[in-house]
Amino acid sequence: MTRDAAWTRFDLTAAEAAESRIADQFAADPARLDRMSVEAAGLYVDLSKQSWTRAAFDACLDLARACEVEGRRDALFAGEAVNLTEGRAVLHPALRAAPGADFKALGEPVSAEVDAVRAEMKAYADAVRSGAETGAAGKRFQAIVHVGIGGSDLGPRLVWDALRPLDPAIDLRFVANIDPRDMAEALTGLDPETTLVVVVSKTFTTQETLANAEAAKAWLAAALPADGLARHFIGVTAAPDKARAFGCGRTFAFRDWVGGRYSLWSAVSLSCAIALGWEAFEQMLAGAAAMDDHFVAAPLEKNAPVLMALAQVFNVDGLDRRARTVAPYAHALRRLPSFLQQLEMESNGKRVHRDGSPVTRQTCPVVFGEPGTNGQHAFFQQIHQGPQVVPAEFVIVARTHEDAPEAPLWSNALAQAQALMLGKSAEAAETEGLAQGLAAEEAKRLSTHRTFTGNRPSTAIVMERLTPRTLGALIALYEHKTFVEGVIWDINSFDQWGVELGKVLAKAILKDVQDGGPSADLDPSTAALMTRLMR
Repeated sequence: MTRDAAWTRFDLTAAEAAESRIADQFAADPARLDRMSVEAAGLYVDLSKQSWTRAAFDACLDLARACEVEGRRDALFAGEAVNLTEGRAVLHPALRAAPGADFKALGEPVSAEVDAVRAEMKAYADAVRSGAETGAAGKRFQAIVHVGIGGSDLGPRLVWDALRPLDPAIDLRFVANIDPRDMAEALTGLDPETTLVVVVSKTFTTQETLANAEAAKAWLAAALPADGLARHFIGVTAAPDKARAFGCGRTFAFRDWVGGRYSLWSAVSLSCAIALGWEAFEQMLAGAAAMDDHFVAAPLEKNAPVLMALAQVFNVDGLDRRARTVAPYAHALRRLPSFLQQLEMESNGKRVHRDGSPVTRQTCPVVFGEPGTNGQHAFFQQIHQGPQVVPAEFVIVARTHEDAPEAPLWSNALAQAQALMLGKSAEAAETEGLAQGLAAEEAKRLSTHRTFTGNRPSTAIVMERLTPRTLGALIALYEHKTFVEGVIWDINSFDQWGVELGKVLAKAILKDVQDGGPSADLDPSTAALMTRLMR
């Protein structure tokens, strides 16, 4: 089937599905739950509450085949230049492969280098944790300040929040915002003699990171001897010469085929490897590698990342649903929605196809979310009764904490998904009001306010416990989902030119400030705002 024919069938089945109810599909297709659920790498993914009918589900699979998802997947794992605008391979799977793998980037073997950097990371992490590596005063490191932004911050921050012990041996803090308050909060209460600063920047040119790194270096320099400062100042970068010139005493490298938002598997997560211990970091890599194996080997109809991507494409392009909410029912995963905002919206928020022609369909939806049950008391009202249908994703951990009952937590997730699907009719709302003792006229008046249309889709991702291994699998699941969506939309998921424009303009505006005021070619609004802020 050609791509155009597959899209035509997709549109036809989507129009038919729009007229059906999700709940009715279970009776129409008794095998629906089995067909639309997958077990992979310690995760159970249930897509049976999505809006597709059996015909639409099959049409989505045909679309994936017509778009050559399998061939493009193979090209990614083969290290071909899938990032075509920058002529780069995209090889984050190489970072979590078992030692001795044979990945190549544009034909160049890279696995031996990955193994070597990983060995350096392990040796350093073990040395810091054991006290063999100390600061300038010979004291053990008790705290790490991780300085980065974007992919150099969101991934490691997610990992730390998800896996940190309640009473960590090493206090890990993160600084991303250029607002000085962020750095001040991170440094408060720390002793420079026992603090390690890890600066993470792919190019070592990022304005926010360098400004924060300068502030951290000055804080260290005020308390440490000049000849010992470098022991406290570590760089993680694809530009080690720049890091050393900046003052980093030791650097850990990664290559330009590691995209920022896909980089947490590399030395970018050195801080986490130290603070959590190497075994936890290694298990996270193993979980991701297990999801890689599933993605490569599983047929499309039982491939978790593929099916999750198809569900999103079906909602966005088939049913014109332009937002999606992610609700992790685990406090430790509270950073997941923020991480996914960058992973998905920076990857697939594109307006042109790979050949440069304008897209004619929607691409990435707006992604937002909060942990359950917090979100239930915030935006869930809108997703239940608002006029816009917002598909939901529930990430459910069966056992989140050893000493507390989890059922009140995950039962809320199940109930919310069920309520979104079933809704409540006006007749049921009126009957409910009468049962509560309302007068007949009042029960009828309030019934419209208490009505839920239902028929709103959701996906459930379930794991027994949140461990380093299941966390790795979960993140890799979303990475591959994002890639598959880009293949189907025929866009490049691995560049971010929109981000670059803002960086260039920020430097120009800062130069105007340093020169005393707005330049003549600045637009009136920006010039007026600059003038006001410079008072």
